[in-house]
Amino acid sequence: MTSLVRHVTFDCSDAYRLGAFWAEVLGASLAEDDQPGDPQALVATPAGTLLFVAVPDRKAVKNRVHLDLQPQDRTRDEEVERLLALGASLVGDHRRPDGTGWVTLADIEGNEFCVERSAAERAG
Repeated sequence: MTSLVRHVTFDCSDAYRLGAFWAEVLGASLAEDDQPGDPQALVATPAGTLLFVAVPDRKAVKNRVHLDLQPQDRTRDEEVERLLALGASLVGDHRRPDGTGWVTLADIEGNEFCVERSAAERAG
């Protein structure tokens, strides 16, 4: 038998706060028993589960693994604006004049992630 990915885990300084940010990004909720100050927080989505674990270390370098998001009900550019309003920050803009490309953002603790074009934009 093979293994499966149970969680994608983020080390962070505030598990509840970062979990709440990602729950908002993904249109999900924190687990019912998660509370501010908890050392762990869990966000379950149909595509997988994100686990946030408080650690004493600060983020020091670029992520070696990151999430690529594809908007479901809005354009890439609309999603980027929504995420910036939630507290994400712009790391790199890789959009091309022909509409292809992606945008690299960082979450509220500096973890990089990318926003790609929606399926409708790819099909268009």
